[in-house]
Amino acid sequence: MVLSRFWLIIFISSIAFVLISLFSGNSYTLDFMINGKKDDPIIISEKYLNQVPPFIKDSIEKAPDQTIVIDNITSNPDTTYVYSAKTVKIFSGVQKSDGLLPTCKSTLLDLILPLLAYLAFFCGLMELLIISGASEKLAKLLSPVFVKVFPSVPKNHPSISFMTMNFAANFLGLDSAATPFGLKAMESLQEINPDKAKASDAQIMFMCLHASGLTLIATSIIGYRAAANATNPADVMLPCIITSFIGTIAAFLIVGIKQKINFKSASLVLALMTLIAAIVGLLMYVNQLDIIGKNYFTSNLSALILIVIIAFTLLFSFYKEKKFAEANTTVFEAFVTGANNGVKTGVTIFPYVLGMLVAISLFRNSGLFEIISEWIAFAFSNMGVSKEITDALPVALLRPFSSAGSRGFLIDSMNTFGADSFTARLSSIFQCSAESTFYVIAVYFGSVNIKNTRYALSTMLLVDIICVITAIFVASWFF
Repeated sequence: MVLSRFWLIIFISSIAFVLISLFSGNSYTLDFMINGKKDDPIIISEKYLNQVPPFIKDSIEKAPDQTIVIDNITSNPDTTYVYSAKTVKIFSGVQKSDGLLPTCKSTLLDLILPLLAYLAFFCGLMELLIISGASEKLAKLLSPVFVKVFPSVPKNHPSISFMTMNFAANFLGLDSAATPFGLKAMESLQEINPDKAKASDAQIMFMCLHASGLTLIATSIIGYRAAANATNPADVMLPCIITSFIGTIAAFLIVGIKQKINFKSASLVLALMTLIAAIVGLLMYVNQLDIIGKNYFTSNLSALILIVIIAFTLLFSFYKEKKFAEANTTVFEAFVTGANNGVKTGVTIFPYVLGMLVAISLFRNSGLFEIISEWIAFAFSNMGVSKEITDALPVALLRPFSSAGSRGFLIDSMNTFGADSFTARLSSIFQCSAESTFYVIAVYFGSVNIKNTRYALSTMLLVDIICVITAIFVASWFF
């Protein structure tokens, strides 16, 4: 219900704002919101040649292609005059996001189709884990901890192994693997959900822990910083881990209090202390490496572990081939069956993702997001917050809506202020310490047709705010 209303508010407010801008003369056309593409120039006016200033008219007539560009400043989009069919079209600024129709197309071609491929492959592997009995063994091993965090989940339930794989993939920055494991976990939890239209306590806890974004190896962030010629691309790794870890603990405590979980459980405390010890130990090892060593380690650890998981799954399945025969199938046929289920899941979530991304596209292109961002930045500056922090806020504000959009702001901050600036480093921490909340909600709850998400969205947004505040303090402490 909350997600539906929020979606409607984004849609209606964006459309209303655009119509007001059009009829008040602040916008010239709405076509860019329907057909425009990201970074395309936006037409702001159209005049006859004799209506433009004389020096521009002369320049157009002398220009070979009858096009001139003025105010050639890289930090500010150029104003372009294009003479065609007896009129001069004036362009200024660039489009913030794809229009409605290009968003529909890119959602299918650039997002859903790759996701279908990932889902097919990893769901195929998960089918092998299920039939071979590996997932059951993992569930038994972790049940003492998971039954404390997810008291409504039966002991040794298959969802425990799927959630574990999802957390591990997120932990290692393996986004392509995390989503299939997470969707399988949601499907498994839906089987024991008494009200199929309403999110269960276990599903909400899983979603909030997943969305808190606990990441050990921020591979993509390190890659962006390396491309921007940062002195030490991996220097944000420790701040990212600290920020995302605090966000995860906050999510666990907020949802745990709501669900009346026993925080004094010995197995729960032991698991938490083991996790903290593992993180600290790995950080101590990474920190004693030189720059080349850190880059080598961070770029290979995730890939190596993923390859090990794939190899283990195949070898264990071969070792337990009798179980596949008992199930009247073979290892390869089981993989194909799992892959087919993965494709079906991808098709199911497509409408949910499409609806959310189109709403976000309208929200960004309407200019409403930029106005809200400016208001928030202005409020922060009046509170004495430094400009270095307010310059990084667009990344934090857009992150819950769009990973690609916030990534664009991140890259822009590195290009504008320098990769080693405080603003760029803080933007990097913002980017890697939280999830795209609305996308995650649409994908995961949409995959199992959950209509009532209860308090999941509000909790995830609260955790996003906690991560933003934590990131500012951590960045100020380190840099």
